[in-house]
Amino acid sequence: MTNAAPPSTAAVDKVEQPAARRRRPSIGSRILGGVGELLITAGVLLGLFVVWQLWWTDVEGEQQAASAVAELEETLPPVPQVAGTPRTDSPPLEAAAAEGEVFATLFVPDWGLDYAQPVAEGVDRPTVLDAGRVGHYSETAQAGQIGNFSVAGHRQTYGKPFYSIDTLEAGDQIIVRTAQAWYVYAVTTSDIVRPEQVEVIAPVPGDPAAVATDAMLTLTTCHPLWSTRERYIVHAQLDHWIPLTDGMPAALLPEGS
Repeated sequence: MTNAAPPSTAAVDKVEQPAARRRRPSIGSRILGGVGELLITAGVLLGLFVVWQLWWTDVEGEQQAASAVAELEETLPPVPQVAGTPRTDSPPLEAAAAEGEVFATLFVPDWGLDYAQPVAEGVDRPTVLDAGRVGHYSETAQAGQIGNFSVAGHRQTYGKPFYSIDTLEAGDQIIVRTAQAWYVYAVTTSDIVRPEQVEVIAPVPGDPAAVATDAMLTLTTCHPLWSTRERYIVHAQLDHWIPLTDGMPAALLPEGS
């Protein structure tokens, strides 16, 4: 009788070994992992917010502005594409608009012939300024009238209609079109003030007690960029007006027209 052969090394290797006991992560490690995941999520959300704030609000604001201008133009009579004759006599009286109503269009030739921004009554942020409109301070004069037709607009985000306000210089034109007329203002001065210096929109800018004798326009916006610490102000004085159906301001006509 022969002795049994000893088991081979291969056979020994095939014998299942007890599974190594896994070590559970400590509470501290789990907390750190959770915090890390939260930070990553917060970073993604912050990035999306920045994209929305810097880009998408401008896209929406520009679309809303263009739509508002187009809707207003549909209500206007035909305007000849020729230079109208400037007038310096008393312009027609402009009626006050309802809160939030778009009643005029703002043009700044130095910012391009395609620059056209809707002007709505009031300066409420959700319904006017954040909706891609320039807002008219309701307590100030109407366009073309004696006093100070004052408006506000964003300098960044929501279409940023007043982004280039700091490029305006004395003599540059700012034009307001209503259902009755074109009002052509010429820039006189610009200034940087504190938010509480509301006298800049007084009938006589800077002198609330004075009685107005001129038709003025004031643009207001936040300053510097990405801050509400101050306000950038541009004042302009009415140079002339043109009946809407007589033609257009020469500065808005393409060269050679």
